[in-house]
Amino acid sequence: MATLATSSPVSSAPPAPGASRPRRAAARVRRVALHLTSLAALVAIWWLVTRLELVRPLFLPGPGAVWDAFVQANTDHPVREGSDRMVRGEQNHYLWEHLLASLQRIAIGVGAAIVVGVPLGLLMATTWIGVILEPYLNFLRSLPPLAYIGLLIVWFGIGDTSKIWLLFLAAFPPITMATISGVRGVREDMLNAARSLGASRRQVLTAVALPATLPELMTGIRVAVGFAWTTVVAAEIANGIPGIGGLAYLSGEQLNSELVIACILVIGLAAIALDLGLKALERLLVPWRGKA
Repeated sequence: MATLATSSPVSSAPPAPGASRPRRAAARVRRVALHLTSLAALVAIWWLVTRLELVRPLFLPGPGAVWDAFVQANTDHPVREGSDRMVRGEQNHYLWEHLLASLQRIAIGVGAAIVVGVPLGLLMATTWIGVILEPYLNFLRSLPPLAYIGLLIVWFGIGDTSKIWLLFLAAFPPITMATISGVRGVREDMLNAARSLGASRRQVLTAVALPATLPELMTGIRVAVGFAWTTVVAAEIANGIPGIGGLAYLSGEQLNSELVIACILVIGLAAIALDLGLKALERLLVPWRGKA
């Protein structure tokens, strides 16, 4: 009689919890190396184009000249070559002070938009107020913020007040719309479960709807900060000193291309840093996003 040999299937042990960490670290290193390589190649091409004088320095100064302008904008230096009179940075402010002034305006404008937009979005998503206000919100959202900068200057003057109002109006619609979208996307069974446990309307909003809305809200805040950043740079054309946008505009009027490009690079790097900071905050406040 032939005997049938039964072989038990080979059981593979599940991977250890930390087994994928080296792979993630290696992928991160490769990604950083790719970014650095592409950046070095871009700078090399930039240097080569300016070195061969394929473009006039007035239109595209070299990396060395841009770096010198950046250093000069952050130090005390003679007002002109051979002069004993020293000036402070550019327009009597260091470059980092110009950047800080723009960031302060953004913080106030976007902060006010969050304080007003989130509660209003909750009300619009859960009450009849949304039926009345949503057309006006869509109307405001469709307007480019710079379209009414002139009117804001007439109302509030040429100082920071008009710029902060402009930033508020630029950031308010995306934050409010994100809150509305997040609340309307909350699963009904979660709300019913909270009501069945005796939660009041306010408790349902604050303990269930608002936490469930956080992923959409953080996305709306990131979009709003992007809008506000591009808006403040343009708004600072009018009496924007100190301000990184105002400095870039005045430097362009003076044909100081080196400082204009330095300001552009600082604006771009600051925007990237802001977005990375908001992503880190999102991972801290919404650790469950993408894991459901």
